[in-house]
Amino acid sequence: MDKAAMFHDLTDTELRAKLVDLKQELFSLRFQHATGQLKNPLILNTLKKDIARVMTIINEREMKLPRNEGKRRTSGGKK
Repeated sequence: MDKAAMFHDLTDTELRAKLVDLKQELFSLRFQHATGQLKNPLILNTLKKDIARVMTIINEREMKLPRNEGKRRTSGGKK
């Protein structure tokens, strides 16, 4: 199961709590990175992407969009 699917299974309250936890973790890791204590700085990118995933799901639910509506592509080519 990918991370997005895992986040989709959470309730709205759990998503908001997860978002707070992820932001606190990002703050902590940024501080460690600034002081030179962070061993793997790539984790910052992963954490930012997780935050974006959670925020996207929250926004989709607020707008009541179907799960994959934002991923549709239209053919914009000329005939």
